[in-house]
Amino acid sequence: MMTSMTTQILGLPRGRPLTRADLDAMPDDGHRYELVDGALIVSPAPGLRHQRAVVRLCVALVAACPDGTEVLTAPFDVVLGPDTVIQPDLLMARTADLTDRELAGPPLLAVEVLSPSTRGIDLLLKKDRLARARCPHYWVVDPLRPAITAWRLVGADYVTVAEVMGDDEFRATDPVDVVLVPADLTA
Repeated sequence: MMTSMTTQILGLPRGRPLTRADLDAMPDDGHRYELVDGALIVSPAPGLRHQRAVVRLCVALVAACPDGTEVLTAPFDVVLGPDTVIQPDLLMARTADLTDRELAGPPLLAVEVLSPSTRGIDLLLKKDRLARARCPHYWVVDPLRPAITAWRLVGADYVTVAEVMGDDEFRATDPVDVVLVPADLTA
């Protein structure tokens, strides 16, 4: 379940969209704080299947990571604008584009592992904002089905390039050459 807090409770400004500076004032309390179009999104810590999928994906992506790129896990800020700062579960970016604190702009690949509390945000809001920011690849893993859906940016929109379930293989060559089996990510 997604946690809802008012900006008044958190001591944040009211009556205007929030910014990166406001996000920096958030408490270090174990929640993931993100901004989408100035709106605060607060997510609780993920569950076991989610964490298992993130770790296994990370291991596979790091092993296949092309030279000059890195794979990082949340929490790591991806700044898509002054009012949009997200933390994909996994991201692949050019090493030269990373700072100690953030990636200013879209990653080469953003991956979200769905949780009941973030499903709509991941499939709608984040997908849309990543497309607007021109993130070339967006993958979503559903640990309950289990399934992987991959999109590639064509023009201004994402097109589905793969939808794989269970024990079937997901093969990608861009931006990383990797083979994944959805069922193996959560078993």
